[in-house]
Amino acid sequence: MALRKYKPVTAGTRWRIGNAYAEITTNVPEKSLVEAKPKTGGRNFQGRRAMRYIGGGHKQKYRIIDFKRNKRDVEAKVTTIEYDPNRSAFIALVEYADGEKRYIIAPQGIQVGATIIAGDAVAPEVGNALQLKNIPLGTNIHNLEVQPGSGGKLVRSAGSSAQLTNKEEKYAVLKMPSGELRKILINCYATVGVVSNSDHNLQSKGKAGRNVWLGIRPRVRGVAMNPVDHPMGGGEGRASGGHPRSRTGKYAKGEKTRTKGKPSDKLIIQRRDGKKLAK
Repeated sequence: MALRKYKPVTAGTRWRIGNAYAEITTNVPEKSLVEAKPKTGGRNFQGRRAMRYIGGGHKQKYRIIDFKRNKRDVEAKVTTIEYDPNRSAFIALVEYADGEKRYIIAPQGIQVGATIIAGDAVAPEVGNALQLKNIPLGTNIHNLEVQPGSGGKLVRSAGSSAQLTNKEEKYAVLKMPSGELRKILINCYATVGVVSNSDHNLQSKGKAGRNVWLGIRPRVRGVAMNPVDHPMGGGEGRASGGHPRSRTGKYAKGEKTRTKGKPSDKLIIQRRDGKKLAK
């Protein structure tokens, strides 16, 4: 993808590095594959604010994505590459030979006119979906299932990919984007290729207002609050606030966040920090 660096004609564009959207071919979504996406403003069913710093933002519609890729052995042609406000990756509109249209997460390098297919005996080419047991070792994959038939749950964000490193009887061993080595059932489906929009993390919004357009309101630092509002608030002058912690007093750094004895522990070979889990 290409990035666009803006000239500092205003304060907001001085630090802005945006997406050039060179791959995008249309800005009008497929009408049959969008649905309403109501905003909550961070309020719960009682109308009370349950989550801070949510509100405003441009009106959005949800694009229905085919994560399951369950239309097997039918070729589909890529008709458009589109922006999706609900995810960091681009999406591709594909039209099957029988006329049905679906959205998929666009892999990097796929272009309008390309042909993709999902099935058990298809070639492991970019955009094709097949079982892990039929994918060659060393292949980069995304949109990975955790349970067969459940649809892709892992590796869906912009620029991410997992690498197939080994195959055992029931399991395939994958190196995840975090560096974690873990097992996934070998008959789970995955899509070949790297997710599009790989430079997403290099963008700079340039001003707070651009975040507000996305529905994210300004976040107040705990050290700037009063003691009644936050454990890190108060003090004479500019106090550091002590050990970083949440509004409820939970430490923000250093504590383990994974539940002990989680059933999927037995599927993790090596954590992202390089430590091996005790079996």
